[in-house]
Parts: sequence; C-alpha cells; structure tokens
Amino acid sequence: MLSAIILIPLVAALVLILWPGKLEAQTAKVVSGLGLGLTLALVGLLATRFDLAVPGFQFEELLPWVEPLGLTYRLGLDGLSLPLIAVNSLLGMVALYISDPTLPRTRLYYVLLLVLNSAVAGAFLSANLLLFFIFYELELVPLYLLIAIWGGAKRGYAATKFLLYTALSGVLILGAFLGLVWLSGHSSFDYDRDLATALPLAQQITLLVALLVGFGIKVPLFPFHTWLPDAHVEASTPVSVLLAGVLLKLGTYGLVRFGLGLLPEAWMALAPWLATWAVISVLYGSLAAIAQPDMKKMVAYSSIGHMGYVLLAAAAATPVSIVATVFQMISHGLISALLFLLVGVVYKTTGTRDLTVLRGLLNPERGLPFVGSLMILGVMASAGIPGMVGFISEFLVFRGSFLVFPVQTLLCMVGSGLTAVYFLLLVNRAFFGRLAIAPPSPTPQLDIVLPSVTWRDRTPALVLAALIVAFGLQPSWLARWSEHTTLGLYQPYERMALGKTPLTTLPVAVADTTLVAPALANSIRLDPSLTELTVESTPESKVEVYTP
Repeated sequence: MLSAIILIPLVAALVLILWPGKLEAQTAKVVSGLGLGLTLALVGLLATRFDLAVPGFQFEELLPWVEPLGLTYRLGLDGLSLPLIAVNSLLGMVALYISDPTLPRTRLYYVLLLVLNSAVAGAFLSANLLLFFIFYELELVPLYLLIAIWGGAKRGYAATKFLLYTALSGVLILGAFLGLVWLSGHSSFDYDRDLATALPLAQQITLLVALLVGFGIKVPLFPFHTWLPDAHVEASTPVSVLLAGVLLKLGTYGLVRFGLGLLPEAWMALAPWLATWAVISVLYGSLAAIAQPDMKKMVAYSSIGHMGYVLLAAAAATPVSIVATVFQMISHGLISALLFLLVGVVYKTTGTRDLTVLRGLLNPERGLPFVGSLMILGVMASAGIPGMVGFISEFLVFRGSFLVFPVQTLLCMVGSGLTAVYFLLLVNRAFFGRLAIAPPSPTPQLDIVLPSVTWRDRTPALVLAALIVAFGLQPSWLARWSEHTTLGLYQPYERMALGKTPLTTLPVAVADTTLVAPALANSIRLDPSLTELTVESTPESKVEVYTP
C-alpha cells in the first residue's frame, strides 16, 4: 500500500503526458485531482489501520534492487513519517486547487506538481538511506522547473540559486550516508538505529556535521538560508505553499530521522552547539522579518525562525521535545501554507505585496474582509496565541527543552515574542486604516473597490484554518500518532544518561509524556536518603527517565 502513495501521482502524471491531442487545463486539473485525491484517501485508510503502540516501521515493503550497492526498495511508515505524509497529500491538493487555470503550459505544470508530490512521499516513506537520497534529489527537478518557468521576474536567478544550494546539500548527505555504512562495515543501506554504535565518537561527529550542514541547507538554518527568501518571492502561490508547508520539512525530518536517530552519541556531544545554532536562526529570522517591506518575504523569513524551534527541540532530546519536533513541523506546515495562500490572494487582487503601499484591506465593504480575518487568525497562530496549534507546538518545544538548555530556550522565547511584533506590523500596516493602495506619490488610489475573493481561494484557506484551530484545541489528535515512535527515538539517550550519571545525583521528574499522554506517566521519586530510586508504575504505564 505504501508504494501506491508514490505510484498513484506518477500514474496520473503519465496519463497527462500520454493524453492525445490538446489537453484542456480543466481536464488536466481533474486528472491531477483524482490522482492526489486518491492518494489522500489512501493515507487516511492507512491511518485507520496504523497501530499506535508500535514504535517502529509498519506496512513495510521490501524488494531487492541493487544488492551489491546495498540499495533495496524498502518502505516503512511510522509515527514520524505518517503526519508528514498526510500534510504532503493535503497540501498537494491545496496547491492543485488554487492553481490558476489560465497558466501557460498546463500539461507540464500539473505533471511537475504530481512528480513533486510523489518524490516527497517517497522520501518520507524510505527505509533505506540510498533510496531516501534518490527521492530527496528527485524532488529538486520539478521544484526547480516550477520556479523557473512560472515564477516572477527574477525566477531564473531564484531557481538556479535554489538548485545550487540544494545540490550541495545532497552531496553532503550522500557522503555522510556512504561514510556511515562503509565505516560501520555494513553491506546494506537499510535504516538501522544500531548502524553507528560501533563507530568511534570522532567519526560519528564528522558524519553528523556533514548531515547537519546538508539538512541545515534544506531547512534552512542560518547561514545557509539565503536561497529561501528569493525562492519564495519568485515562486507562484501554489509552489510557495508546497515549499513552506512540505519541502522544508525534508530537512527537519532528516535531522530527526538520521541525525538524532542514528548518531545519538555524537548528537549528545554537539547538543549544546545545536541549541545555540537554533537560537541564532530563530533570532536572525525574526529580526530579518521585522525589516521586510514585502509581505511574502516577511513570511519567508518567519519560516527560518520557526524552523529553528525544531532544531532546539531535537537538540534537547527529551521525550516531550522529540514529540515537539513533529508537532512543530506539522504546525508550521499548516500555518505557513495558510499565510502564503492569503498573501497570494492579496497580491492577485491588489497587484502588490508592499507594506508601504497597502492600507485598510480589512474594509468590510470594499476591501478583503475574509482575507483579513483569516490573516489575523494565521498570524495569531504563528505568534503562539493559545487555542491554536502554534501555541501547542511552541509550548512543547519550550517545555521539553528548558530543563536541558534553559538559556537557549529563553532566547528562543524572545524570538516567539518577535514573531508577534513583525506580524502585528504586517496586519496594522496592510489591513487597518482607510482602504488605499497608496505608494509615495501625489495621487494615491483611495477610492477603490477590490474584487471579492473566489471560493477557489476561500475553500482551502478555510480548511487550513479549521485544522489550525482543531489541533490547537485537541492536540492529542495529532500527538498520539507520534508518541511511541518518538519515545523509541529517545531510548538511546535515556540509556546513555542512566549509564553515565549516578542515580543518586540524577535529577528526576515525571515523564515528559504526561503533557500529551497521561496514560504513559509514572510517579518517579528519589528516596529521602538519596541512595535509592523508587518507581511506582501501573501495568499500562511505561517508565521514562531523562537527564536535563
């Protein structure tokens, strides 16, 4: 069934390629919608059959491919990849739905969207390192073409810059994968958490640094971020939705899956530096966003800051912080997709994204009240207002990281405050005041009537907004899919902590998973004499001890 998630979009793309004669835009959209809709339905079916208690891969598929190289077609689904696969399928449908039917070369456009969806799904489902790399590189081609052909005035520059940066990312990741397998003496590139256990710490750190830089370019983290604002500004709205909502998550997914998951000793050794790196990215992204006059570039820089939260949570490597990495990826995917969609609507109706030009778009009669209302909801979610998914994800990040890295966590909280600053600037400048498109000129356009927003733009925005609120009010609907997988990722860190720290000096707290799953909680206390660790547990509970 996992192969179907990859193959269905490819089959739909093949149908479009082989369609005889002239292919009408509406027909191409319907065929593409059938393919992506069927994929989304299949993901939903897999979710109903997914065993929440199993931490490892489920629905595994294995087919020998190039055995002398250690390459097998091995797919697997776990709590780390399932939410990301669902977001990929959902945002693929959103991007398709909001695509302009009057675009030139529609056959090629929809084929590229389908291939991109398939490649990203393949990367998230891969349980073989080389297979992951193949899909990781495959998604570069359609995304490059989508920016280069249907982008803005500087689309060639932005697309080339994106391609060069991400090609370098792939080289580093491939080198790390090859070194990991060859140095460990294995003959297969199949994913195995014990792959690097026999390697000296120096070799593990070298491999981890290569992975950090490689995936750090994709995330992106400072100072490898410069390709992202250009790509977002020049990309069309559907491509920006996919880029921010899904494609950046390949970088954070890779950090968690391969960095934190395969190299725990090296990860612990570099954890303080990773937390500091996260702070730099968060603060830089936030401060840069404040200085942007372009709405789209502001949202792009905000992505750099919010992706830093994932690195902070991963660096802490506590039960809650690892859950928080998944939560933050999904949260940012939904919120950023909504924001980019709404910015695209503003640009389509007004012809500009310049915050020095736009005024009063929230005008209920002649403006864009629907867009303004949802924009306020989106920026509130991004700023971490309670009741929305952004609050839950940031709370889990900070709660899970504070005991380990208190200073870095507090500094990242400052970044969260700065998020409110730059998005308040956006809303205040563009949506409040007298309705106007008023550049610095003696004849500003004041008496204007903007066209109403079509349901082609309203429907996906409402769906994303509903999910943002729903997961904010019921976070367990999202967290439960990943709890056991993330606890499995935490186990090596727990063993190392218990093996290196005397129990009499070990700071003990109630398992962090109580925040998202009370059934997993344990009552853990130290004997008053500080010589005995006492654990009270119920049959359905599981002990989780960690070192801050």
